[in-house]
Amino acid sequence: MFKTIAFLLAATTPHFGAPADPNLVKAWDRSIPPDGTGLPPGKGSVSEGLAIYTEKCVMCHGVNGVGKPADQLTGGVGSLATANPVKTVSSFWPYATTLFDYIRRAMPVTSPHSLSDHETYALTAYILSIDGIVKKDAVLDAKSLPKVKMPNRDGFIDAYGATKR
Repeated sequence: MFKTIAFLLAATTPHFGAPADPNLVKAWDRSIPPDGTGLPPGKGSVSEGLAIYTEKCVMCHGVNGVGKPADQLTGGVGSLATANPVKTVSSFWPYATTLFDYIRRAMPVTSPHSLSDHETYALTAYILSIDGIVKKDAVLDAKSLPKVKMPNRDGFIDAYGATKR
């Protein structure tokens, strides 16, 4: 009887694709946690980021990240406790490393994973400079990026109890 059940299960189990290539999985496993573990080598400046943003981002996120047609990236700092909160990278996101991670994995929307690590550091620096989170002459890298204190860093409660409010 067990042989019959095993045969029936094998006959009805879908056979989708092939096992994932470990090298391909590693290439796509690029998530960066808040502490910056796994940030790649490289660096990027605010001025370099402005040039890249103008070329690859402004058409979706507008001049200075004000939005339209895609999401607003900047502004809204200090608005979260008001009747009209503006949730942006600058006002809402608690970690600068999250911005790096998201840009590297998902932007530009028409060609994700196409930016170099250098371009990603530069874009992160530029976006954070617009609202004064980093200075206009900032250069970000794997050591400096995790140290950037976002305006809403303490606005979230750590599910594991590390954050004291």
